[in-house]
Amino acid sequence: MTGSGIRTIRCVGAVAHDDGGRLLLVRRATEPGRGRWSLPGGRVERGESDEQAVARELAEETGITASVGPHVGTVTRAAPGGAVFEIHDYACLPTAGRLRPGDDADDARWCDAAALASLSLVDGLLDALTAWNCLPR
Repeated sequence: MTGSGIRTIRCVGAVAHDDGGRLLLVRRATEPGRGRWSLPGGRVERGESDEQAVARELAEETGITASVGPHVGTVTRAAPGGAVFEIHDYACLPTAGRLRPGDDADDARWCDAAALASLSLVDGLLDALTAWNCLPR
């Protein structure tokens, strides 16, 4: 709960770039944002650190394992029932795995700047990536 009595749900996201500067995105298979592209991520489970949650969500949704780096930014989004998703995004360096969608993602891909411009993104993603200097090349 926040000081205002609004229930917050802690979430994490992975800002992963490959060696060519492409950004890893997933197309959401469930609400919120079903059918739109977003960073891999999800809820932090009880007893999990943000870093553990980012690594788990990234592997579940994309098949990619990564080392989790610094926090790059935080956004809030409306959640069901008047709650708020508080999403903490972290830079990630891919280390292994074969890209494939899974869990809450029905597609996953590496996107360069041109591909990013052509996708239907979740609300606020482009603004956040721009503010954090995390856009793909």
